[in-house]
Amino acid sequence: MRPQLPSVHAMVFSPTRTFPARRSPARRLADRRLFFAETFRTFRTTGAVTPSGRHLAAALAAPLAHRTGQPRAVLEVGAGTGAVSRVLADLLGPEDTLDLVEANPRFARLLAADLRADPRLAVYGERIALIAGPVAELDPQARYDVIVSGLPFANFHPREVSDLLAGYLSALKPGGHLTYFGYRGTARLRALLGTSRSLARHSGVTHVLDTFQQTHAADCRTVWGNLPPARVWHLRAPHADASSVSLKVSVASPG
Repeated sequence: MRPQLPSVHAMVFSPTRTFPARRSPARRLADRRLFFAETFRTFRTTGAVTPSGRHLAAALAAPLAHRTGQPRAVLEVGAGTGAVSRVLADLLGPEDTLDLVEANPRFARLLAADLRADPRLAVYGERIALIAGPVAELDPQARYDVIVSGLPFANFHPREVSDLLAGYLSALKPGGHLTYFGYRGTARLRALLGTSRSLARHSGVTHVLDTFQQTHAADCRTVWGNLPPARVWHLRAPHADASSVSLKVSVASPG
């Protein structure tokens, strides 16, 4: 069941559509400017100075490249300006659906306009829905085959990351896929510039992620072609016939 929230739609699906893989240089520049501005305004929840590059987007969307022959429900959390959303849309099958969650109102307004006017998104009509709010507003009964997270875990508190990951796991169908990423090289930068409190918080986040990855990780790769380079994690939810595995991580509050 999909979230009962307003969707933005326009055209009827056409299986023969062919659209350019990239947006115009002017649009990409505008997106970068918006991202840069939002980074300084809301760095904690934006976490990047530029949208994800096409190589990173392709790595995050990789689980969709393999068709199952069954309708798939896909969720992207932290859709931003839609760089990954467009790659996910290009990989949707005839009966697949895509829910986009974006809490930043400026990004959400841009996405809403694109869902009406951008052929790569508008062509899917109601099969792509925008939830302009935090992921906590998602229908708790919704279940997904693929979840792609663009949230900057490194900027959050350990308890927030633990809750997000547990929420992702509960929202995945048995055997479902979760992908997310983190930028490489940030640990050294934080060690040089961070306060003792921020370092303790980041250490707690690392512990939560490490525990989750050890339990559920299926694959990890580095996308060197992204700026900055990013490590992409691909995880699987337990299958229905597997023993139930819950995320239980001891999280200490930073001092």
